[in-house]
Amino acid sequence: MASLSFTQIRGKNPVAEFSRTRPELGLTRPSRVGFRVFASESQTKPEPDLSITVNGLHMPNPFVIGSGPPGTNYTVMKRAFDEGWGAVIAKTVSLDAAKVKNVTPRYARLRADANGSPKGQIIGWENIELISDRPLETMLKEFKQLKQEYPDRILIASIMEEYNKAGWEELIDRVEQTGVDAFEINFSCPHGMPERKMGAAVGQDCALLEEVCGWINAKATIPVWAKMTPNVTDITQPARVALSSGCEGVAAINTIMSVMGINLTTLRPEPCVEGYSTPGGYSSKAVHPIALAKVMNIAKMMKSEFGDKDYSLSGIGGVESGGDAAEFILLGANTVQVCTGVMMHGYGIVKKLCSELQDFMKLHNFSSIEDFRGVSLEYFTTHTDLVRRQQEAIQQRKAVRKGLQSDKEWTGDGFVKETESMVSN
Repeated sequence: MASLSFTQIRGKNPVAEFSRTRPELGLTRPSRVGFRVFASESQTKPEPDLSITVNGLHMPNPFVIGSGPPGTNYTVMKRAFDEGWGAVIAKTVSLDAAKVKNVTPRYARLRADANGSPKGQIIGWENIELISDRPLETMLKEFKQLKQEYPDRILIASIMEEYNKAGWEELIDRVEQTGVDAFEINFSCPHGMPERKMGAAVGQDCALLEEVCGWINAKATIPVWAKMTPNVTDITQPARVALSSGCEGVAAINTIMSVMGINLTTLRPEPCVEGYSTPGGYSSKAVHPIALAKVMNIAKMMKSEFGDKDYSLSGIGGVESGGDAAEFILLGANTVQVCTGVMMHGYGIVKKLCSELQDFMKLHNFSSIEDFRGVSLEYFTTHTDLVRRQQEAIQQRKAVRKGLQSDKEWTGDGFVKETESMVSN
């Protein structure tokens, strides 16, 4: 039974306060009406539950730091946990960080206003950044330290290696020993070292992908997510291969291959390094609609071919609000990753994301993430089916007569019903 408590309004005398706020009652004597009886918190409707469990990993909310600069070292990953992120995916590591040479500047922004106005809203972001340039031993030490300090929080290692079975096995073994909770395999970086069959060079070749996934899943003893590149014709093909080859989950999308633009004063491309540039990965708000379409296609494939209970889908692309996240979840995502959004707004954005997602859930009376995950998938169909549905709807509307159109339509047999069809009350 819920307990009840007599609560004074705003800490003041309840009778006096009530009489000031409700003069129309005309109270002339002390009344118990002034003592308002409130149900204790046990009677109030609880806040929507943002916690999720996916592939056996329990997270306080579905918001995950995406692999990249926000997960580049111990200090920033610790900050993410302290701010309340559901999980952290570290920046991608490989066996030999000495091969990784970053340049600067390595970012370029696209603004909504014309001619690159510095006052316009940022809607696109390009990076030509490579994977972690820090020694693997250093990153392993920091993974271990984070898991010791945050044993109940989810730390996911993003890994990428050259086309070499022994190399993949060594990397998996060494990273697992730190106590990380899962792997995200970077099959999707659109730039960097494709000549070494790394990143998107694997994700774009289904035969290669199947072989490498086989090596990884034969060795790994913790959940494995395959991060998909959008730079393919049909993203469901590599996603299908990854799941069929033993991966527990799929993450999509990584950045889109792009050229941010040309400086019309210098005639040089951006980001400009010593007068030159190279195509890079496009992210932020402008890619969100593209990411939604890719995630929708993967989710429909997973549901029809694998069933989605034992597999996971992590949505990535232009998330800066709780509404953005809700869209991914409505399309079947279990978790939602944020990378560029953190780079622009800071780690504290997670509080806003959680609050806005809960507001959305309250609006629709959803009590948990699973209540609405994948709800919108059924509303996607083919163009041919849309034509059929519209033709049927038009015919139905035409069939609903709003009374007789002329006197010649009156009949003897249907006279009463015809009369009723033109009565307004």
